[in-house]
Amino acid sequence: MPLLPSIPYPPSKDGYWDPVTSTLNWCEEDYYATIYSAEIVNTLTNLLFMLLGVKGILSCRRNGHDTIFQVAYYGYLLVGTGSFLFHSTLKYPMQLVDELSMIYTTCLMCYASFSYSRSTTYRILLGVSLTSLAIFITLYYHYLQNPVFHQNAYALLTAIVLIRSMYTMEVRLRPSWRLSTEENRRARERQGLPVISKERQHYENVRDLKILKTMWHMVGYGLAVFLGGFAIWNVDNYFCSTIRVWRREIGLPWGILLEGHGWWHLMTGTGAYHYIVWGIWLRHCLNNRQEEYYLRWSHFWSIPEVVQTSIKSTANGSAKKTL
Repeated sequence: MPLLPSIPYPPSKDGYWDPVTSTLNWCEEDYYATIYSAEIVNTLTNLLFMLLGVKGILSCRRNGHDTIFQVAYYGYLLVGTGSFLFHSTLKYPMQLVDELSMIYTTCLMCYASFSYSRSTTYRILLGVSLTSLAIFITLYYHYLQNPVFHQNAYALLTAIVLIRSMYTMEVRLRPSWRLSTEENRRARERQGLPVISKERQHYENVRDLKILKTMWHMVGYGLAVFLGGFAIWNVDNYFCSTIRVWRREIGLPWGILLEGHGWWHLMTGTGAYHYIVWGIWLRHCLNNRQEEYYLRWSHFWSIPEVVQTSIKSTANGSAKKTL
């Protein structure tokens, strides 16, 4: 007798979207819950992508973030929508929408990372190069129909973007990478720029160190969640037959907790969302707008957002935020 009340898994049945034409079929059994969704848990967990994608788009519009990040959120929303349709139907065209939108969104973030403060010519060349790369991956993947190629391409692009963003964050925000206060003053004098006071420079150094610490917490948390989802996904793939037996032994609804690919959606969706928020905050800091925006992230389990804040000058020349 099971320890918890449960109902047995219904048998799989013919589905509305039959036959399966995708090159991948995950560990969740097909059409056991409804004939209208091949993999019901893998389908519904994509609602997180869709909700966070809409939230991100609205946040960009409300807070005046750079357009590239709003486009990235549209890509993020497309990833969730494509995955929703793919797992509902297990059709090859929907598989392409799901997987290739991941490549396109990562290329957008790559453009955001490498185009900052570059000349117009450089940005055009970068945009053409990334577009060409996305087209190549699309055509070659369609030719190969090998998921390993897509997974490796996505992993490589993601690693490049992350490493570049972390390098930029450290070099531009950590005070020890900057000129000393006196060197900075002399450099600004030579350029005919206003010279800030030592007190103001100290304030900015303390401020940026605090921002940098929070950013690293966000990066670490996002990576841990993302890689944790990747690990669960691999366990789900390697031990699928055993996990299917366990699910049927414990019954519904508890068997849902053993749907590893569903956890992959929830965890990678969370990690990817944190990365875009980090990119937005980093861009504002690179633009020296730390006083105009702040990160609203009260707990690790809450949804972060970069929001505008009003500024009031204080007597010592520093800035005070009014939330």
